[in-house]
Parts: sequence; structure tokens; C-alpha cells
Amino acid sequence: MEWLNRMMSALDMMEAKMEEPLDISELAKAACSSPYHFQRMFFMLTGMTVAEYFRKRRLTLAAQELALSGPKVIDVAMKYGYESPESFSKAFRKLHGISPSEARNSGVQLKAFPRISFHLSLKGDKEMDYRIVQKEAFNVIGKSIQTSTKEGENSTEIPKFWQASHADGTVGRIAALGKTQDMLGLCYDMQLDGEVFNYAIAVETDAAVSDNCFEVIPIPAATWAVFTSTGPMPGAIQEIWGRIYQEWFPATGYEQAEGPDFELYPPGDTMSEDYSCEVWIPITKR
Repeated sequence: MEWLNRMMSALDMMEAKMEEPLDISELAKAACSSPYHFQRMFFMLTGMTVAEYFRKRRLTLAAQELALSGPKVIDVAMKYGYESPESFSKAFRKLHGISPSEARNSGVQLKAFPRISFHLSLKGDKEMDYRIVQKEAFNVIGKSIQTSTKEGENSTEIPKFWQASHADGTVGRIAALGKTQDMLGLCYDMQLDGEVFNYAIAVETDAAVSDNCFEVIPIPAATWAVFTSTGPMPGAIQEIWGRIYQEWFPATGYEQAEGPDFELYPPGDTMSEDYSCEVWIPITKR
């Protein structure tokens, strides 16, 4: 309940300051967490970044004002943080499908993006296997792409990246460089305010780079929370990710530390009911 109240306090603050620049640090303070953990929690619970939610709420309020045919378009644009009518019009059309001036027309259809409300679901009917691991710094080697969380781009680009890498033999060449046969799906250099991050297909290795297509990525020493997923992919591991943020973090004294996180895939039939893989998340005491 304490976690729920903190998140709701942050939402209340955000809603009260729609006409001011987005201040992640201030919102995180209201949620009694670090800016990084607050943003990661928000994204994993809602499927969108704080910045994207803030942007959609602003455009919803802007449409409501324009529908009243009162203020000028430029005044509404400035009120909600847009530096020019052009940038406002582009964002407005992307969400509502019409221009700001068209929003004044009687009977025109607008989109309302409602305020989010968090609810605590007390389940406790299914065990959640995890362990805490202290691990020294290590290197991984692999191939990466940069992707974005905007409009769920990452959820389509990453599967395409895996498919292409299997098809052209990249996964096999990376696997040959590994200390073990375990493959990693690594998220790193996450810029939540910019809504972009890098994703790599990689292996832990001591080998030097032998192919210009591959890069060595250093992973700093950290305390990791390691969660076991059992069941066919991708459903089983997606369920674990959800439970980590909906159940585990709110119930513990930990929060996510800045740095890479990854999924670890051992060899095996990923569609089997007993296939086991892991989620590794760097943590710190709150």
C-alpha cells in the first residue's frame, strides 16, 4: 500500500503541473525512489515512458480547450510546452488525426487519453523464484541495435533483430565466442528521457573482437536480482517481467539500479513447457 500511495502522489504532482516542464527528479522524489527506478517502474507497468504519458495527457487537455473554441492555437501550444505552432500541430495530428484548428469544428472526433491510475493486486497464489547474486565486472561480445520505446517500437524491432540474426548466421557466430552456450538479450545505455536504448544479442566472453560486426560491451560489477522463468517463450518470460514490477519490487526494499539488464537463454527448446531462462536486473537498497 505504501508503494501504491507513493506512485499515486507522483501522478497527482504530474497532473497538477501539466503546464510546466516535465521534471523527472521531482516526480521520483514524490514516489520516494531514484529517477531511474521511477522511470523504469512506470514504463514496465504502463508500457510507455513518463515522457510519452505526459505528452499524451497534455495533448488531451489541449484538445479539450480547443474544442471550446476559446483560446488561439498558438496560446494553447505555448501553454503546453510547444515552442512553435508547427511542432504543436505535428504532435496534435499524430495523436488526434486532425489539425488543432480542425478541433474547433462542431462534432469533430477527438481522442481522450485518460489519466492513469495504479492499483495493487494481491495475488500470492504463485511462487516466484529468484536469487541475489554479487557479480564482478565482466565483458560481453555481440551485435547491437538502437531502438525506441515510443509507440512500442522496441517490441517489434527486437524480435525482427533476433529473426534476422538467426537467419544470417550472426547468432551462431556470436555463440562461438561465448564462455558458455548461454545467449544474452542485453538492454543498455537506456536514455529514458530520450526514450531510446541499445539492445544487443551477446554472450559473456574473454575473447578479443574477431569480427568488425561485433562489439565488446563492458558490464560493471553489480548486485543482481535473478529471476527464473519456466515455460514456453515468449509468454513465460513476459509474465515474469510483469510480476517483477507489479509484485516483487513493491514488496521489497530494493529498487532498480542504473545499468544494463538482460535475459539469459540457455540452450534448449524455447517452446517447451519446462524451458528455463533468467532475467537479470541490477538492484540497490532503497
